[in-house]
Amino acid sequence: MTATTANGITIEVERHGPPSAVPLLLVRGLGSQLIHWPAALIDGFVGAGFHVITYDNRDAGLSQKFGATGRPDLAAMQARLAAGQEVTAPYRIEDMAADGIGVLDALGIAAAHVFGISMGGMIVQQMALDHPRRLLSATIVMSSSGAPGLPPATPEAEAMLLAEPDDPSDRESVIAHTLRGDRIWGSPGFPFDEAERRALIGRALDRCHCPDGVTRQYAAVLTSRGRRFARLGEIGGPVLVIHGTDDTLLPLAHGRDIAARIPGAKLVEVAGMGHDLEGGISAIIVAAVRDFVGGL
Repeated sequence: MTATTANGITIEVERHGPPSAVPLLLVRGLGSQLIHWPAALIDGFVGAGFHVITYDNRDAGLSQKFGATGRPDLAAMQARLAAGQEVTAPYRIEDMAADGIGVLDALGIAAAHVFGISMGGMIVQQMALDHPRRLLSATIVMSSSGAPGLPPATPEAEAMLLAEPDDPSDRESVIAHTLRGDRIWGSPGFPFDEAERRALIGRALDRCHCPDGVTRQYAAVLTSRGRRFARLGEIGGPVLVIHGTDDTLLPLAHGRDIAARIPGAKLVEVAGMGHDLEGGISAIIVAAVRDFVGGL
């Protein structure tokens, strides 16, 4: 792993496979780190002929933190949005999109296939709008356009997303809390390996624990809500949308909405998939991306 200057900030980057292969940039979701990418997904992409680039988003992992900007009041932001008022945040999804493009700049890559999950899928949508010439294709997984009227998360998932551990200062309490959330928005059609997941949560916690950074990232998502969806028809490059049929955070209608708004977008619905990349889902996704890119 390498600390890289991208878009004027420090971004942690990791590369997999031969640099001469076709570049594929992976963009993580809210509060997660590059170590959360399943090995089966990365290895599958490398085996499919890609040079895979992963990185920690700003305010996560080993990338630069924005603690000096404070912790946004999410409840106040949501209240303002509900009242039809504008909201501000320390940074926006547009800034996070520029970070990913900055990673490509730092590596000397003119254009790449770009793949993002959840918030990362929102970042990829913004990349496609703001930097279309830098994307060979866009794959948007378990994400949303932010359009009004889309179904909300289940009450259990929504409550868990904003909940705090019983004891935020206790490592085991944080791990147990994260594990509860992973179960709520996991994939019911695929096995959940609790021991493996617990170990991953522990690794991520030891590598970086920055709950205020997660809050700032969520604030960035809120600032983009209601703006991006109206422009998705401007996207002209090839787009693949992948969404699970059992997503409790962003129900299937969100993926269908993205695909309907982007001209020519292809939609793949994965039965039994939630808001997660468990088990055999990686192989399904690799095959979908490989076939999509191969047909361009």
